[in-house]
Amino acid sequence: MQVTVRVYASLRRHLPEKYSSNPIELELPEGTTVGEMIEKVLKLPHDSVKVVFVNGKHSDFDQLLSDGDRVGVFPPVAGG
Repeated sequence: MQVTVRVYASLRRHLPEKYSSNPIELELPEGTTVGEMIEKVLKLPHDSVKVVFVNGKHSDFDQLLSDGDRVGVFPPVAGG
Protein backbone atom coordinates (compact mmCIF):
# COMPACT_ATOMS: atom_id res chain seq x y z
CA MET A 1 0.00 0.00 0.00
CA GLN A 2 1.14 3.56 -0.61
CA VAL A 3 1.07 6.21 2.13
CA THR A 4 2.03 9.90 1.90
CA VAL A 5 3.76 11.30 4.99
CA ARG A 6 4.69 14.83 5.99
CA VAL A 7 7.13 15.20 8.88
CA TYR A 8 7.20 18.61 10.52
CA ALA A 9 9.62 20.92 12.34
CA SER A 10 12.42 19.45 14.46
CA LEU A 11 11.48 15.85 13.62
CA ARG A 12 12.89 16.26 10.12
CA ARG A 13 16.45 16.21 11.45
CA HIS A 14 15.93 12.64 12.74
CA LEU A 15 14.91 11.24 9.35
CA PRO A 16 17.27 9.01 7.37
CA GLU A 17 18.76 10.89 4.40
CA LYS A 18 16.75 8.85 1.88
CA TYR A 19 13.61 10.53 3.28
CA SER A 20 14.78 14.09 2.68
CA SER A 21 11.79 14.97 0.47
CA ASN A 22 8.58 16.32 1.98
CA PRO A 23 6.10 14.77 1.50
CA ILE A 24 7.53 11.26 1.68
CA GLU A 25 5.90 8.56 -0.44
CA LEU A 26 6.14 5.19 1.33
CA GLU A 27 5.29 1.72 0.09
CA LEU A 28 4.26 -0.27 3.19
CA PRO A 29 2.93 -3.79 3.74
CA GLU A 30 -0.76 -4.21 4.56
CA GLY A 31 -1.33 -4.23 8.33
CA THR A 32 1.31 -1.59 9.12
CA THR A 33 0.39 0.61 12.08
CA VAL A 34 1.16 4.30 12.54
CA GLY A 35 3.68 3.39 15.26
CA GLU A 36 5.48 0.83 13.09
CA MET A 37 5.76 3.34 10.27
CA ILE A 38 7.15 6.02 12.60
CA GLU A 39 9.62 3.84 14.50
CA LYS A 40 10.68 1.10 12.07
CA VAL A 41 10.44 2.82 8.69
CA LEU A 42 11.05 6.52 9.40
CA LYS A 43 13.33 5.74 12.39
CA LEU A 44 11.85 8.54 14.50
CA PRO A 45 12.17 8.24 18.30
CA HIS A 46 8.71 7.44 19.71
CA ASP A 47 9.01 10.02 22.49
CA SER A 48 9.82 12.80 20.01
CA VAL A 49 6.46 12.44 18.23
CA LYS A 50 3.61 14.26 19.99
CA VAL A 51 0.77 14.40 17.46
CA VAL A 52 -0.11 12.29 14.42
CA PHE A 53 -2.93 12.98 11.99
CA VAL A 54 -4.18 10.46 9.44
CA ASN A 55 -6.36 11.99 6.73
CA GLY A 56 -6.84 15.10 8.88
CA LYS A 57 -7.95 13.24 12.01
CA HIS A 58 -5.99 12.70 15.23
CA SER A 59 -4.52 9.20 15.32
CA ASP A 60 -3.03 6.78 17.85
CA PHE A 61 0.15 4.77 17.26
CA ASP A 62 -1.85 1.52 17.05
CA GLN A 63 -4.08 2.69 14.17
CA LEU A 64 -3.75 0.58 11.03
CA LEU A 65 -2.81 2.47 7.89
CA SER A 66 -4.64 2.03 4.58
CA ASP A 67 -3.67 2.53 0.97
CA GLY A 68 -3.77 6.22 0.06
CA ASP A 69 -3.62 7.53 3.64
CA ARG A 70 -2.10 10.97 4.20
CA VAL A 71 -0.16 11.21 7.48
CA GLY A 72 1.19 14.25 9.34
CA VAL A 73 3.76 13.72 12.09
CA PHE A 74 4.42 16.56 14.57
CA PRO A 75 6.80 17.12 17.50
CA PRO A 76 5.72 18.77 20.76
CA VAL A 77 4.90 22.43 20.14
CA ALA A 78 5.30 25.24 22.66
CA GLY A 79 4.10 28.76 22.41
CA GLY A 80 3.46 31.75 24.45
